Amino acid sequence: MTKTVGVIGLGNMGRGIAKNIAKAGHRLLVWDVDETARERFAKVGRIASPAKMAAEADVVIFVVPGSEQIDGILDDILTSAGPGLILWDFTTSDPVYTKRLAARAAEAAVPYMDAGMTGGGAKGADEGTMTLMIGGDEVMLRKSLPVLNACARELIHLGPSGAGHTMKVVHNLITHTNFLACSEAGRLAEAAGIDLADMIKVFNAGNARSFISERRFPDHILSDTWDGRSRIFNLRKDVGMAVALSNELGTPMRIGHQTLAWIQAAIDAGMADEDFTRLYPALDKLTED
Repeated sequence: MTKTVGVIGLGNMGRGIAKNIAKAGHRLLVWDVDETARERFAKVGRIASPAKMAAEADVVIFVVPGSEQIDGILDDILTSAGPGLILWDFTTSDPVYTKRLAARAAEAAVPYMDAGMTGGGAKGADEGTMTLMIGGDEVMLRKSLPVLNACARELIHLGPSGAGHTMKVVHNLITHTNFLACSEAGRLAEAAGIDLADMIKVFNAGNARSFISERRFPDHILSDTWDGRSRIFNLRKDVGMAVALSNELGTPMRIGHQTLAWIQAAIDAGMADEDFTRLYPALDKLTED
């Protein structure tokens, strides 16, 4: 079933999502605050402001940095919303903030769904192989399936509004902590005279294997490309939300605090905008007392 779909945010993740939606035959509307990013999609879809998009689209997907960016345009979208519009929030955001945005949308009778993304990062978005962790009304999920299936391989509905973003926070805590744990192990192995590639080979043949060892190290570190396509700043945001959520819920967290401390040390060293894979060669200096 062909839909009119708006994508707001054409960065590392949004570009792939928009291309796959257009490839599936849906009518694509696009917007980004960066004019260059918008113009890059002029031949793939039609450029439309968020308000114009809301008036025409069946589904609008936010792929922006976070809730603050959605908050700034949500009133215009809700005021202009056409009948049957469904909003999808693909950001990595504080689930408490997500619930507030969803409540505002509900007052305007516009469904607001949250979907955390995983599955290969920007490359997974490019290839349409992502998994979406979904919170919100299951009926709205079913209505959106033609669009979601165009840009994701697996859809997992986790519960009401905020559940998808909560799961994303938990997921990213594990992902980033595991990256730093593998990095620490790699520095230890190299100091002991073991080649990093050999360590990764052993990990992937045994119980220590993970997405980090199977893809991140071979694709972005051993390859010497350092192109994980996410900034260290983004890791600080993700783990910071996990720590904040643990404080709010009163759950224990010690490893997460250490992960956050390492990432914060990198930011304090001026690495905020560097690719996160650069944490590996910097780790020795970042962990000095």
